[in-house]
Amino acid sequence: METRTAVAALAALAQDSRLAIFRLLVQVGPEGLPAGKIGETLGIPPSSLTFHMKELSHAGLVQSRQESRFVIYSANYTAMNELLAFLMENCCGGQPCPATPPSGCPGADGPPTP
Repeated sequence: METRTAVAALAALAQDSRLAIFRLLVQVGPEGLPAGKIGETLGIPPSSLTFHMKELSHAGLVQSRQESRFVIYSANYTAMNELLAFLMENCCGGQPCPATPPSGCPGADGPPTP
């Protein structure tokens, strides 16, 4: 993934409603949800939802398909996994990461002591 693509995806997610939409779509799985159900579930008016879906779609984080008279949106799991891989690419100095962070890493032993 190119840095520019990662920045666009992260920028799209850096807004409360869009992050909530994306998380909802991840939770429901590949079958997705109709636009109306997304708005209803999250309390987002249709005009705002259209704007947010356009931003997420432009960033490549969601996909849409037409089913009858409904537009069904689903999370783009490939793009999500590519973004996560990009963010973790140089983790642990290029070595495979252990299941738990090594001692001394932030979060390895709980919160830091003062």
